[in-house]
Amino acid sequence: MSDAVPPDLQYLAGFGNHFESEALPGSLPKGQNNPRVAPYGLYAEQLSGTAFTAPRRENKHAWLYRIRPSVTHEPFHPLDFPVEQLTGEFDRGVITPNQLRWRPFAIPSDSVDFVRGLTTVCGAGSAGKKDGFAIHVYTASVSMDNSCLANADGDMLIVPQQGTLRVTTEFGLLDVAPGEICVVQRGMRFSVGLQDTNAARGYVLEVFSGHFELPDLGPIGSNGLADARHFQTPVAWFEDRSCHYLVMQKYEGELFSAAQSFSPFNVVAWHGNYTPYKYDLSKFCPMNSVAFDHPDPSIFTVLTCPSATPGTAVADFVIFPPRWTVAQHTFRPPYYHRNSMSEFMGLIRGTYEAKQEGFLPGGASLHLCMTPHGPDTSTYELAIQQANEEPRQLQADTLAFMFETNYMPRVTAAALGSPHVDRNYYKCWEGLRSHFTGKDAKLDQTSE
Repeated sequence: MSDAVPPDLQYLAGFGNHFESEALPGSLPKGQNNPRVAPYGLYAEQLSGTAFTAPRRENKHAWLYRIRPSVTHEPFHPLDFPVEQLTGEFDRGVITPNQLRWRPFAIPSDSVDFVRGLTTVCGAGSAGKKDGFAIHVYTASVSMDNSCLANADGDMLIVPQQGTLRVTTEFGLLDVAPGEICVVQRGMRFSVGLQDTNAARGYVLEVFSGHFELPDLGPIGSNGLADARHFQTPVAWFEDRSCHYLVMQKYEGELFSAAQSFSPFNVVAWHGNYTPYKYDLSKFCPMNSVAFDHPDPSIFTVLTCPSATPGTAVADFVIFPPRWTVAQHTFRPPYYHRNSMSEFMGLIRGTYEAKQEGFLPGGASLHLCMTPHGPDTSTYELAIQQANEEPRQLQADTLAFMFETNYMPRVTAAALGSPHVDRNYYKCWEGLRSHFTGKDAKLDQTSE
């Protein structure tokens, strides 16, 4: 496909596959990657997502065949952007054992695009050392106009909460609505447009090391959770357009920009296993207890970025989708918890099952390592009622998610100073009274 944007976007199905796609017939070279003269007079350019010598099972790269190479630009210069708003270094961040919650982040009334609407909430490690992660929120009121971003710091998992995004990449076009996610991997140039709206909001999980993978299923077997066939990669699409274009690049959380005289989305054909992709969260097949007790939330993991320690993640992306809860003699909401991992939660729509009020779509919460958390008072009191022994379907219009990490996040000054911080969050647990009946009370045998 080329030039005109197709009314219905097409995708290639699969996760981590070696794909190939061409917008013009015969534009992919046959039998080799880098011919002396490529078809249609195109330039051959490789994009490497891992070191050349990474093991074959981990090696990620793609060959792009473009009208003009990406090296054709003026020098980069630092972009005038508030350094306290966006960062990839967390030495100066704030560490706190307090539970944190933010009300929905306000969408700007003036013209703010996706990049200028990014705000770092927390993170750990260092983008410069390719170690760690960052969590951002974005709020935007306009599309990116003749500009794109390439993130040298890591992969970005984008979770829209309000407003459908048209994500234009060097590989093609992605439409990403609330209830879907997309991943744009390190170094890929992309531009975010707002589809039929002037209000967009969402969340971004950025990993500085490694790439996202599907979690191992273990005893679950071959099927369940996120199926590889439901992930979608764009087909080749290009525009041959002369214009004044601004290419932005992010290094260690700082933005730089360079001007060029043409659109960077001029890739006529490509092949490889290093691509952007999207996923519809409604296709997630959840697993749950059908007898008793509450499984750990890791059972709802969509994607993981593993660390060097087996079974431990740089970051996991976990969702809490609509499903039936049927466990007997069981406190069904998420249990009270202190975790060696740290948990950032967001709400895409509906009401989260552990918080009856205060946790709103477009807001967020953060519970750091070993910080106690769990259901609020009203949720607890409702859940222990005998009527809740009956099987129940969670609301079909609810969808929450969690970014979980083994790192100890530091919170940015911008996030702590935000007017959206809920200073009274701790009060949602103040009403948790003692239900202790005394040592001589008759035991409830159903709890044995």
